[in-house]
Amino acid sequence: MSMLERWVMAVCADLGLDPRTPDVRTVLDVARDVAHEVDRPAAPVTAYLLGMAVGRGQNLATAAGRVRSLATGWDGRDEE
Repeated sequence: MSMLERWVMAVCADLGLDPRTPDVRTVLDVARDVAHEVDRPAAPVTAYLLGMAVGRGQNLATAAGRVRSLATGWDGRDEE
């Protein structure tokens, strides 16, 4: 078992979550894309926002796809 797997299991246990629930690969993929296409500090914040969206009923794959599309098209300019 990797350090990441042990960490996820420990956090899930501490927060009362099912350790089989997190789709770690999807979250890491989104974080990677955001870190590379937008800004490194945006990655953990985006992961949190993605978790909030899923917690409010959005499908993880759909929400992750939308965020990844937004990140890959991000040019960083204001849209005013």
